[in-house]
Amino acid sequence: MRHRIAVVGSGPAGLTFARVLHRHGHPVTVLERDPAPDARPPGGTLDLHEGMGQLALEKAGLLEEFQALSRPEGQAMRILDMDGTVLRDWRPRPGDRTNPEIDRGHLRDLLLGPLDVRWGQGVTQVVPGTGDGVVVHLADGRQETFDLVVGADGARSRTRPAVSSVTPHYTGVTVVETSLDDVDTRHPDLARLIGEGSVAVYGVNRALVAQRNSGGHVKVYAQFRAPLEWHTDLDPADVQAVRSRLSALFDGWAAPVLALLHHGAAFAHRPLYVLPASHTWPHVRGLTLLGDAAHLMPPLGVGANLAMLEGAELAEAIATTRPGDLDEVVRAFEEQMWARAGRWAEMTMAGLDRLVSPDPAEALALFDQVQPS
Repeated sequence: MRHRIAVVGSGPAGLTFARVLHRHGHPVTVLERDPAPDARPPGGTLDLHEGMGQLALEKAGLLEEFQALSRPEGQAMRILDMDGTVLRDWRPRPGDRTNPEIDRGHLRDLLLGPLDVRWGQGVTQVVPGTGDGVVVHLADGRQETFDLVVGADGARSRTRPAVSSVTPHYTGVTVVETSLDDVDTRHPDLARLIGEGSVAVYGVNRALVAQRNSGGHVKVYAQFRAPLEWHTDLDPADVQAVRSRLSALFDGWAAPVLALLHHGAAFAHRPLYVLPASHTWPHVRGLTLLGDAAHLMPPLGVGANLAMLEGAELAEAIATTRPGDLDEVVRAFEEQMWARAGRWAEMTMAGLDRLVSPDPAEALALFDQVQPS
C-alpha cells in the first residue's frame, strides 16, 4: 500500500520533492494556492550549485535538461566602487558550470514536467494527530487526510504552526526591487556596466546589485539597513516618489550606478526576514517542513539550493523505505536537515552583515574569500 503524501507549495523545494517521488513511481499530491503556474511573476534568477541544486536535479533525472537551459556566463560578477571604479571583474572559465544561473520560471517549468499540481488549492491549516493521518484544511472549506504532509510553503508557511510556534523576524535589512527590460537595446550603457552576470556596488550600510536574467531582463536590488516602517509614508505605486527616496539614500554615488534605479518602471518592497539559525521542533508524526518553511535565511545563493537538495533527499528516502518505517525516515531526515541548515543559516546571516555593513571593505573581502581565483 502506497503512502498518501502531500506537499504544500510548488516552489523549488516542493516541486523537487514531488518530481523525485514521481521518478520512483510514487504518487504525491501537490497543493498550491496560486491559480496557475504563471499567476505571479516567478522572481529572479537562481545560481544552482554543483553539490546542492544540481545534485537535486540529478536525483530527479533532470540535470541534462537543466544544463541546456542554464546560463554559465551568468556566473560573472563585477564589483564597483561608489564612484564607478571597477574593483573586481570576475568571469567564469570556459566550461565552468560550478554555479550556472537559471531563471526561476524556467526552473519551475522544468520541475513541473508531468506533475499533476492542484492549482488554486490554498491550505489554511494543517492538523496532526488524528487517527487516520494528518488533516489538511483547504481554503474552499474541504478537508483531506494524508499519511505525510510536507510543508514547502515558504516564509509565511501555513504548515509550520502545526509543528512550531516560531515566526520569522526582521533582519534590519530591506530590499527594494525593480527591473529593466530589453536592456541591451534600450539601455546599452547599463548592459555594458552589468556585463554578462551581475554587478554590485557597496557603500555604508547599503548596496546596489543588478543581475541579468534571460532575454535581456535585469533585476535591480537596492539593499539598505532601515527600520521596518521606513516606507510607510510612501505610495509604492508612486514610482517617482520611490525613486526620489532611493536617490536620497544613495546620494553621491556615480550617475551610471544610480541609473540602475532611475530606469526602473516599478518598485517592490521586500524586507528580509529570517528564522533563528537554531530553529528545530519536536518531531510530529506525519508532518515535516522543507526550505524557507523550515529555515528561512538571507538570500545569498544558498536557500533554494538547500531546499531542493532537502526535497530530493527526503523523496529518495521515502521511496526506498518500507511502509511501516515512514515516520523513522522523516525523523532521521529532520535531524540531518537541522544540523546542515543551521550551519548555513549562521553563515548567510554573517554574510548579510558583511554585505550590508558600516564598512564597505567587508563586502569586497567576502567576495575575495568565496570567489574562485
